[in-house]
Amino acid sequence: MGRKFEFVERLKDEKEGYWRLPERATAGSAGYDFYNPKRVVCKSHEITMIPTGIKVKMYQDEVLLLVNRSSNPKKKGLIIPNSVGVIDSDYYNNEDNEGEMAFAFYNINDTDTIITQGEKLGQGIFMKYGTTDDDCAKGKRTGGFGSTDTVSTSRITLSGVAPF
Repeated sequence: MGRKFEFVERLKDEKEGYWRLPERATAGSAGYDFYNPKRVVCKSHEITMIPTGIKVKMYQDEVLLLVNRSSNPKKKGLIIPNSVGVIDSDYYNNEDNEGEMAFAFYNINDTDTIITQGEKLGQGIFMKYGTTDDDCAKGKRTGGFGSTDTVSTSRITLSGVAPF
């Protein structure tokens, strides 16, 4: 299967933007730098999602961790609200968004913050992971961002969540 970054199909019609696949800055770098495709304004005390136009193919026992640049909190006031983005191997080519990855930033400043086109957003780090000996996961991903935590509507009642 292999491991590689690719552009998503929607970019074929895209006329503007700085579209560049992630790359490592040095031979010793663990992370692949992601670049901001278009100028973005991160509103004060709000979360901003920045689509990258990129998807990733990787081995089944791997995960790509999206992490912040070490300088973003101090220089730009931008943090990743869930600390790290987790891209599972089955996110690639999902039905909702083709597996396009996005960085989510929360602006802790009292003023808006601008990320310029071409500026580094963060890094992606490939990691192998293990499973338990009795693991029996057989589910299949059917959606994109946040799809694995959806609750069946049959468990919801008008007064709240149905008992287990």
